Amino acid sequence: MKQIKLLSWRLALTGIALTAAGCDPISLTAMGVGAAAGVQHTLTGIAYRTFSLPLPKVRAGVMTAFDRMGIKASGKEPIENGERITARAADREIEIDLESITPKTTRMRSTAKTGVFRDAATATEIILQTERALGGG
Repeated sequence: MKQIKLLSWRLALTGIALTAAGCDPISLTAMGVGAAAGVQHTLTGIAYRTFSLPLPKVRAGVMTAFDRMGIKASGKEPIENGERITARAADREIEIDLESITPKTTRMRSTAKTGVFRDAATATEIILQTERALGGG
């Protein structure tokens, strides 16, 4: 009876160890990729980046990125401390929020939605292409 209990505990601990070990490299890889690119992510698929540039320059970079990616801007509207640029690409609705933190610093928030799902890869690529357009990569 003792051996059965001991075996049960060993199996349970092995299962927990394997499960925990399997998740850790994935989370470390995901965090490492985002950190290396200078792009912050939320669990909901929204990507962020702060640029040490004024909002009008970042807006120009976004429009260049859209052009390079074949994305058509569909509108622009004011938001608190900045503006929102909307666009469409295939079945994705794209929103770019540009927030002026200071006259020389702009925070960019990128979201690409497909129905109820968010496409973090596309949101991140828009930020990376904006960075390239601004001479950062």
